[in-house]
Amino acid sequence: MGSTTENSAFRVTRNPWDRRRVPGGSSGGSAAAVAQHQCIAALGSDTGGSIRQPASFCGVVGLKPTFGLLSRHGLMSYASSFDCIGPVTSSVEVPFCFPWTSFSPYHRSGMKDAAIVLSVMSKPAQQIDSTVQMALSSLYHEHLPDIERLRTWPLLGRRFAIVKETIGPGVDISVVDRIVTAARDIEKLGGVVDVISCPSFHLGLPAYYILAVSEASRFDHLWLGSLAPTIFKLQYSQQPRSIRQYPVWNCGFLPQ
Repeated sequence: MGSTTENSAFRVTRNPWDRRRVPGGSSGGSAAAVAQHQCIAALGSDTGGSIRQPASFCGVVGLKPTFGLLSRHGLMSYASSFDCIGPVTSSVEVPFCFPWTSFSPYHRSGMKDAAIVLSVMSKPAQQIDSTVQMALSSLYHEHLPDIERLRTWPLLGRRFAIVKETIGPGVDISVVDRIVTAARDIEKLGGVVDVISCPSFHLGLPAYYILAVSEASRFDHLWLGSLAPTIFKLQYSQQPRSIRQYPVWNCGFLPQ
């Protein structure tokens, strides 16, 4: 949990592009490893941006699948109704200059790594608790054109949007400049970029923390449930107690 990967038990992770900066989080280790070409792909977990944000910080591709597409079996959950597993890769299609492409069966047409990893992860045999256990998996990379076959305007007919509240006060001007530059590049490739407004955007973060932290509070039950007799005595004694000392073994959650 966290957006900087500075508090890991395995020491601080640094941004491979600039070691003075953080790689994002909480999947900052995965993003940093892929950005530094230590691996072709890595896995991350995303509750409120923990794949997408470090991927952005490290300049790689972070894919958060639709909730329920992939199994979360084995994941130490934070908020179960938000958590998703997804791949972190170097690009949607790897350039030929990367040394590992010569060892890949896809090297002749470029390696559509993000899509290929997602295709493998979404096979029915891999799904234990997903919502698509009985569905046939899609090959997400099959429809992607080879890089040498791209049209002059590959984004023709596609529409994109920039939420103006995300580039307002508080956002570093250099970040805004990069977003505007990316929008212009999209338009050069045939896409249409609209600027839209979402007046309630500022409510997203507080709403997220109410829901996510409420779900994360079940860890209080996991840790304190075995202390039920001791907590029971504390509750009915005159000793001062904190909120974490209330009995929680009956329902698994504190009052919320």
